Amino acid sequence: MTAGSLKDRLFAQAVGEGFSKIGICRPDAVPETAARLRSFLAEGRHGQMGWMAEREAWRGSAAALWPEARSVIMLAEAYTPEVDPMAGLLKRDRGVVSVYAQGKDYHDLVKRRLKRLGRWLVDASGAEIKVFVDTAPVMEKPLAQAAGLGWQGKHTNLLGRDLGSWVFLGAVFTTLELEPDVAEMSHCGTCTACLDVCPTKAFPAPYQLDARRCISYLTIEHKGPVDVELRALMGNRIYGCDDCLAVCPWNKFAVAATEIGYQPRVGLPELAELAVLDDAGFRERFAGSPVKRIGRDRFVRNVLYAIGNSGMPWLLPTASGLVSDPDAAVADAARWAVARLSPA
Repeated sequence: MTAGSLKDRLFAQAVGEGFSKIGICRPDAVPETAARLRSFLAEGRHGQMGWMAEREAWRGSAAALWPEARSVIMLAEAYTPEVDPMAGLLKRDRGVVSVYAQGKDYHDLVKRRLKRLGRWLVDASGAEIKVFVDTAPVMEKPLAQAAGLGWQGKHTNLLGRDLGSWVFLGAVFTTLELEPDVAEMSHCGTCTACLDVCPTKAFPAPYQLDARRCISYLTIEHKGPVDVELRALMGNRIYGCDDCLAVCPWNKFAVAATEIGYQPRVGLPELAELAVLDDAGFRERFAGSPVKRIGRDRFVRNVLYAIGNSGMPWLLPTASGLVSDPDAAVADAARWAVARLSPA
């Protein structure tokens, strides 16, 4: 079997597994990534995400992660929402959860497909493989651009002319020599919609992100109290933020999601209901969801910030009931919410 015919079969197999797009690049296709990552870390823009610095050498170079790899197969899977994800921001008594966390945990769903595709490739070629979905020190977005899937927009996320913004990425590293695809270039032009919409101004410049101001980082990765200046800007976003993705004009070409597991299960839950969840209730409510990873304390902290931003005095008793919570960040958030909702 020729490498060309194997690649054609691989692409067909990937589509059959449910992936929206597939492309191939060399492990050393993005040598500039290491310097960019080094600068990002040196400026402290990673915030509390110490794991980024701990595995900097691997994260900055796919070739260093697995020196035996000769090709990187990048795959995109759509999770495009059917409704406007920003509509919930107007319902101040409810919490907004990022689209990607509305359904089942994508790590499990994407990795399952990757493993099936990987097994097929091993059987077809005898090559060795390693599969990665988000949790490994792999710079998926630069590699995806090198593989022709799309490009990193001014918001630093991947988007494509035939994909839109709503995609999960997975990678299959292999010892097999496969012909690389043509890298994609940016098609953002003069558009700055994603930069302009950011509530916390987390983009110091186009194509740059300061995670310390990003609501996705603040609600998911950041431990402890959030800076007071940023709390009021978080609105009712309680897990992640989709604003910069949602306003991208390229979404008019976004492909539809086909995985039923990405159908929303969380919805727009009431803040009053979420605030009183204990640990067991939280784990039961968000079983199988990415939301579960942040734990009850961080989640309720976020909910209390949303309550403080709601402008709804009837939520005051809910916040008051948590001012003595055992978790210091929750208690601090409750006191802040009480102060915001109390009559002057």
